Amino acid sequence: MPRAVYLLALGIFAMVTSEFVVAGLMPQMADGLDATIPEIGYLITAFAAAMAFGGPVLTVALLRMRQKTALIVLFGIFLAGNVLAALAPDYRTMLVARVITGIASQAFFGISISLCAQLTRPEVRGRAIAVALNGLMLGTLLGLPLSTVIGEHLGWRAAFWAITGLTVLAALATLVGVPRIERADDGGNLRQELGAFSNPRLWLTLTTSTFVIGATFSAFSYLNPILTEVTGFSTGTVPLLLIAYGAATVIGNTVVGRFADKRTVPVLLTGLLLNLAFLAGFAVFAQLSVAAVVLMMGIGLVGVTMNPALVTRVQRTGNARPLVNTVHSSFITLGIIIATSVGGPAIDTFGLRAPLWIGAALAALGLLTLVPDLKRLRKRDHVRTPAATSAVAPSNPATESNPASQECASV
Repeated sequence: MPRAVYLLALGIFAMVTSEFVVAGLMPQMADGLDATIPEIGYLITAFAAAMAFGGPVLTVALLRMRQKTALIVLFGIFLAGNVLAALAPDYRTMLVARVITGIASQAFFGISISLCAQLTRPEVRGRAIAVALNGLMLGTLLGLPLSTVIGEHLGWRAAFWAITGLTVLAALATLVGVPRIERADDGGNLRQELGAFSNPRLWLTLTTSTFVIGATFSAFSYLNPILTEVTGFSTGTVPLLLIAYGAATVIGNTVVGRFADKRTVPVLLTGLLLNLAFLAGFAVFAQLSVAAVVLMMGIGLVGVTMNPALVTRVQRTGNARPLVNTVHSSFITLGIIIATSVGGPAIDTFGLRAPLWIGAALAALGLLTLVPDLKRLRKRDHVRTPAATSAVAPSNPATESNPASQECASV
């Protein structure tokens, strides 16, 4: 695996840590900015909305740059936003800072995944994407608890300064260790970048990602109150359970990355079926401590860890260029927005188990979006079976070299 892929993971880790830091420091930030807890919660929503809608716009603005240069520019924008957050004298300034960092991080994700695809051979691309996306998983496993500990002991501003230092380190590592790749002849052409979106299948593929991530975050966003108020764990135990959940995501992401290239749709089908079962089971048995922990870990293993397969599917349906990858990240973020915006009101009406049922419903919708691909793959498999069993059937080099056809054989 090229060293540059691990360096891209470091940059993603820095930005995901910044994304999650507010969730761990809500009381301290509310006191420091003279705001309420709900107002601090809006900072999370603002970050997500900036990612979903601002990230693609910034990516378009950077299309004509070499991708390594674009990453350095994005590091600079993100760094400026993070420093502004650390120095923010009031809530409005912090809100602006979160919007800036959200836009930059989304564009960074898209360009990083595109660059990752260019740095690796097609047959190991899914595995490379999984390595890069381990930065996201480690942001959950390590970034959130570490920034929370720093904020609790040294103040919430210290947490943002720590992320600033991490960002500088990641930027320097990228500058030194990531090779400069020349643009393709059609690189930077907005019309060609937008042309991929004329394919209706791409929109359905993007929608699958929204439902997969939305289902997972319906549970993840409310794990703390569910585990304390429904299951009955102490507040001191919950951080340990969340670390275990983060470890499960790292394991699941690594496993999915191994199969994402050749078994993309089967992996997604299996993941969604299991996630549906885990979410529904958690909703039914949340009051039982052992069952709750097992089911929560299951969600960690098969939820957000579907990302390598989701990215591989999107790139095959559209392309591996920055704009498609950034818009894909926006659809993923849209899933988070849906999960958190619907989950809160549902809790007020139906109780703390409601987000788990919402997650199960989103997983079911995700399964429905896979139906056309499953039918298509089954039909191709049916057509190829007679040829495969014939002793005199000629080989087809084009089919053998086509990743999508290889996937058909694995269904």
